[in-house]
Amino acid sequence: MPYVPAWVWSALSALGLYQKKAKLVLLGLDNAGKTTLLQMLREGRVAATSPTLHGTSEELQVGDVTFTAHDLGGHAQARRVWQTYTPAVDAVVFVVDATARDRFDEARRELAGLMDNDQVQSVPILVLGNKIDAPGAVGEDTLRDALGLGMWMTQDRPLAVCMCSVLKQQGYGAGFRWLSRQL
Repeated sequence: MPYVPAWVWSALSALGLYQKKAKLVLLGLDNAGKTTLLQMLREGRVAATSPTLHGTSEELQVGDVTFTAHDLGGHAQARRVWQTYTPAVDAVVFVVDATARDRFDEARRELAGLMDNDQVQSVPILVLGNKIDAPGAVGEDTLRDALGLGMWMTQDRPLAVCMCSVLKQQGYGAGFRWLSRQL
């Protein structure tokens, strides 16, 4: 296929004549809000959810991108399969509970393992600091430091951090707009 400038794709998309498609994975520790985010993006509302024991897949329309989103769960056993999904994805959304200070080191180790994975070296990674509406939530600078993102953000790789509240429907829209521009 010959090279087509990005502005052409943007113009076609604005006219409804072109639709991007992308595969993404929702990763993060258990109870960070991955399933709630997926539910909010899919249905525009939140209902009570139980822990994700088995991965799920949904097709979502966010802006001009149709995402096939995989929620793989975040408990220790589920994290073992993350690497089997990452080679075939176009984007990663890593969700962190911004109130769970006692789990930041664990989240940092998981995120570092992802960042060190050569198969996702050029894949855009969106880190969502969720639950900013809850008491005790940290700010963006504290979360960046706790996750060790400073060294990753200086490299030439697509990485962004957005603070959000999935329950209050705040913040994650900017992150997904950034993500869609990266694809």
